[in-house]
Amino acid sequence: MPYVCDISNILIMNKSEVFDESLQELAQFAKAVSHPARLAILKFLAESKTCISGDISDFLPLSRTTVSQHLKELKELGIIHGTIDGLKINYCLCNENISKYLDMFETFFKPIKEASVDCSIDSKA
Repeated sequence: MPYVCDISNILIMNKSEVFDESLQELAQFAKAVSHPARLAILKFLAESKTCISGDISDFLPLSRTTVSQHLKELKELGIIHGTIDGLKINYCLCNENISKYLDMFETFFKPIKEASVDCSIDSKA
């Protein structure tokens, strides 16, 4: 079984760096989608079925500043992209990257889901 982390260099300050690259990437995606505001933005973009031009905060119960911060997080990971069109920004889902991350999640969780470990607790014990 391959190791998922390298503990040979104990001077690393950021402990996430000891884990392999695929786990780090998966964790970054999980962090990006772990906030309800970011999930709401993704859901809104998906339901719109088009690129959104203008201020997304007009459609969500969040301030413009809050939406901007969350859009930045999603853009940095490549889940969405924004292109400038005059004074507005067109926001779109990046389906290719979303599919990549969902495939990574499926690959990661498949052996966990299929693990035949019974963790039930006997209530009579």
